[in-house]
Amino acid sequence: MSKLQIAIHDHRDALGQAAARIAAEALRAACDRSKAATLVVATGSSQFEVLAALRAVPSIPWDRITIFHLDEYVGLDAGHPASFRRFLHDRFIDLLPTAPAAFHELQGTAVDPLAECARLAALVPAAAFDVSLIGIGENAHLAFNDPPADFAGEEPYHVVTLDDDCRKQQVGEGWFPSLVAVPTQAISMSVRRILASRLIVCSVPDARKAEAVRNSVEGSITSAVPASILQTHPNCHLLLDRESASLLKRPESVVS
Repeated sequence: MSKLQIAIHDHRDALGQAAARIAAEALRAACDRSKAATLVVATGSSQFEVLAALRAVPSIPWDRITIFHLDEYVGLDAGHPASFRRFLHDRFIDLLPTAPAAFHELQGTAVDPLAECARLAALVPAAAFDVSLIGIGENAHLAFNDPPADFAGEEPYHVVTLDDDCRKQQVGEGWFPSLVAVPTQAISMSVRRILASRLIVCSVPDARKAEAVRNSVEGSITSAVPASILQTHPNCHLLLDRESASLLKRPESVVS
């Protein structure tokens, strides 16, 4: 039986505010408990409101929080408008009231992407992340783990080949002018490492994600629907808006 904690909000701003509150509470608790915390941050349009709301929450001890980067395109310069590390600096890292303890960003232009995976793997804590902020792709991908996703791989980061549906999403969201401009590979946090989080806050607005949400929530757990694995996580909050929840059988039962 799914363990997902689902909440449906009237609009994206309310979703973002709710996600930020949940994440902030967990980050403060981790810092109180262990004097430090770890946070994984995603990018893309689903995270606009989440990151804006989180950086505005008062009294988060950012100087005790180490931030990890979820994924990045292989070969894409940090100055490119679609670069995820540029996204995070422009929309989150550089706008925090206090600099974080560390921000371990992925270098998509590393000469050897496999060596870059190993570099990041050496920085990942042995314990679970405290909080992971993620989304779900139109093809139900988690990070850049497209279907059929590898649920068994143990490395924290790996190089993946992006499928056409994933690449078309990037064009549709306006990050690239055409499909040919979208890189074909990325460095992505693995599914198992994402699941190794004490708390997952998964924010998924917009009607174009409705089919992926339905398949992830109401379907069986399968690598063909990567986000379906979230059903197994003991503390995953899935935050939706009315549009992304529109294909669920009984959305009215979980409206907040």
